[in-house]
Amino acid sequence: MRQRGAAGWLKHDITHRGITAWALAALLLSFYIFLYWGGRTLLGVHVPNLVHDFAVWIRDVTGWKFVNRWTVYGALYTLAITGGGIHVMRKYRHNAYQLVRTSVVIVTQMSLAFSVPILLKLSGQPEYYFSYLWPLKIEYLFPHHLSSLPVYMLVYSLLGSMVMVPLASIFFGKRWYCSWICGCGGLANTFGDPWRHLSSKSNAAWRFEKVSIHTTLGLAFLLTGLVAASFLVGKGHPEFHHAVKSFRAVYMFVVVSILSGIVGVAAYPIGGTRIWCRFFCPMAAMIGLLQKFGRYRITVKENMCISCGLCSKYCEMGIDVRSYAQRNQSFVRASCVGCGICAEVCPRGVLRLENKWDKDPQELNMQTLLSESYKHSPHRKAA
Repeated sequence: MRQRGAAGWLKHDITHRGITAWALAALLLSFYIFLYWGGRTLLGVHVPNLVHDFAVWIRDVTGWKFVNRWTVYGALYTLAITGGGIHVMRKYRHNAYQLVRTSVVIVTQMSLAFSVPILLKLSGQPEYYFSYLWPLKIEYLFPHHLSSLPVYMLVYSLLGSMVMVPLASIFFGKRWYCSWICGCGGLANTFGDPWRHLSSKSNAAWRFEKVSIHTTLGLAFLLTGLVAASFLVGKGHPEFHHAVKSFRAVYMFVVVSILSGIVGVAAYPIGGTRIWCRFFCPMAAMIGLLQKFGRYRITVKENMCISCGLCSKYCEMGIDVRSYAQRNQSFVRASCVGCGICAEVCPRGVLRLENKWDKDPQELNMQTLLSESYKHSPHRKAA
């Protein structure tokens, strides 16, 4: 409901695609253009090097030689997550799950995604982000990158991406990473919380999502394989090396710069907070597939839904949660990040996030088997 007064108008306008929302989106877009292409010519126009100049000014004032445009970006990103996280924790202060989850997001961003890489760099070690793994941080499995890492970083890159991610996703679902660790999801669930309701719930968006996100995952696998092949064949095939280098440059420009940065963040005020996570993130695609065969699901209490629609409205991934609740159908969707807001806003406590295997009917008691009542219980299904 829109509140009275100028503050009420602004709050509603900026969170409901009003003129202030479009202005904020334009401001965020401009920032990313300055960040990525500052000092260069983009589409025939010279882009001012504002972020770099600001970093130079900080270096001159403080004497901190490690500061560059990415340090500035990391600091702003961390401030956005921290400030937004404090707002979310006050908003959901009655919900222990949201308090713990948001606290972990803030601490992870402050440490693994910001402070630790700087400290590593200052100590003469490679700048490494322990909160990001392949294929989100796609270069972390490139052979030439792995060969330049200390042993403990090498082991972490390999075991983290190839062992920890699959196992954690099977046992805890997508939420362990997308809603607890990842900086992209962290920004969406903190700074982006006021716009979570803007995600499209249409079938067209869902159909596009299934094609786009798995296409990006396929491209990530292909690029990793080609880079590995280029490393193995050595310098004897210059044309192949050039083709791989060109493919990598296109991938980094389109997927990393345009989709994860500009589209993923700048579009918050007009398209919702999980555009990157929902439609393009290769990490989300991979662990979403694992989630469908794992223990995580949203369970539904039978005959309790009153069809208020709040769960669907506030689902940042565009899932029509109400349709499952109306059918008394517990479910898991590959796109669900387990943020828990659907359960939070439900006025009757119909929804619950759980990690458990479906019961095997042969393990049920004899009375249930004879009555065949197990056939009528809600089972996990993917629409």
